[in-house]
Amino acid sequence: MTDFDLVIIGSGSGNSLVTPDFDGSRVAVVERGTFGGTCLNVGCIPTKMFVYAADVATTIREASRYGVDATLDGVRWQDIRDRVFGRIDPISAGGRDYRVDGPNTTAYLGQATFTGPGQLEVEITQPGGEHAVGQRVPITGKQIVLAAGSRAVVPDVFTDSGVPFHTSDTIMRIEELPGSLAIVGGGFIAAEFAHVFSALGVRVHQIARGDALLRHLDTEISQRFTEQARQQWDVRLNTQVTGLSEQDGGTVLALSDGTELAVDQLLVAVGRVPNSDGMGLDLAGVEVHDDGRIKVDEFGRTAAQGVWSLGDASSPYQLKHVANHEARAVAHNLVHPEDLRAFDHRYVPSAVFTHPQIATVGLTEDEARAAGYRVSVKVQNYGDTAYGWAMEDTTGIAKLVGDADTGRILGAHLMGPHASSLIQPLIQAMSFDQPAQAVARGQYWIHPALAEVVENALLGLQSS
Repeated sequence: MTDFDLVIIGSGSGNSLVTPDFDGSRVAVVERGTFGGTCLNVGCIPTKMFVYAADVATTIREASRYGVDATLDGVRWQDIRDRVFGRIDPISAGGRDYRVDGPNTTAYLGQATFTGPGQLEVEITQPGGEHAVGQRVPITGKQIVLAAGSRAVVPDVFTDSGVPFHTSDTIMRIEELPGSLAIVGGGFIAAEFAHVFSALGVRVHQIARGDALLRHLDTEISQRFTEQARQQWDVRLNTQVTGLSEQDGGTVLALSDGTELAVDQLLVAVGRVPNSDGMGLDLAGVEVHDDGRIKVDEFGRTAAQGVWSLGDASSPYQLKHVANHEARAVAHNLVHPEDLRAFDHRYVPSAVFTHPQIATVGLTEDEARAAGYRVSVKVQNYGDTAYGWAMEDTTGIAKLVGDADTGRILGAHLMGPHASSLIQPLIQAMSFDQPAQAVARGQYWIHPALAEVVENALLGLQSS
């Protein structure tokens, strides 16, 4: 039995917990999968590198709108893929090697399972480090942080069929572009991959069980995006996959509307679940929600003494910037029990890097009305600003939801070019409790920059 001052399970945002405060302490990092977590390997970073290539392809196809004659002569998929993972894989490998061979940490490359309070057994599943594959290593931790992340959900209809399929963990590493691709799911992962593969020349069919795409967003944004998506790829709403079979090297999907769809490849993108199962949490006294998320208080503490959790394993927000925020708080709390810092989940923004790009923060219009606010709404078209004219934009909008009594911003929902950047001053205004009119008139806005979309939206919010 090896005793540690700190045991970290997960090498994504949890890896940042090894701060100088633990110099001279015994620290263990346990990772059963690829070092670096979801964001680095199969999430935010690689997907956005693919999205950028897709955006370039889209710009070329649409160049004639501006009097520029251009053609997309071809797409070198393997070059696009290798540019992405040629950068990412060495970072992952370097992070792993640093924890295995570097100072102040012991790396266990395997699955950790609680055997009792503060006690773990790690089954080594990967070569590397000082233990052999298959070995079961008992360890203890004075403090333990559960930052094991999440994994793709795959419904039984796919796993039971025996038909090959991809998830977001595997689709980016395929050897060549398929002629056609079915994407099952109506959320942000599905929307981003639909844009990537459609822009790169694949015939994309998106199958969603709901009556709109991105239904978690503001209703107006969801409806407008669904209309835009339908102009770019085949969208089938209120539809589910009821069966699968293989045919001529491809896949045939039986759909709930009675039709069949034959495609070259299949991507299942219906969401992700926390990696909290199989860890023996009950033996440690750690409680979980019905959806598998580990229960934590506002400081990241679980119900078990000395056990903390952060990121996708416990957070209601499967977002890297949230996991990083929580990691900063937990890193402080581990060494300052007398001065705990709480998670701040008041204004958590998110973005969907599809086409058009979407960014959102705060309450939707429906949520604000349901909460009892006297609501003010302003929808500002990109195309009604000078830079919007330059872009010939006809679909982009900035929608703000405000409290008419106080002038405060309750929510911001943008759809259009650079939405993920344009929303930042609105996040700042909400975080620092700045009234809309003060933000609009208390600073200069560069003319004719695209940020004038935000300025005009702020000016349009009515308050008493």
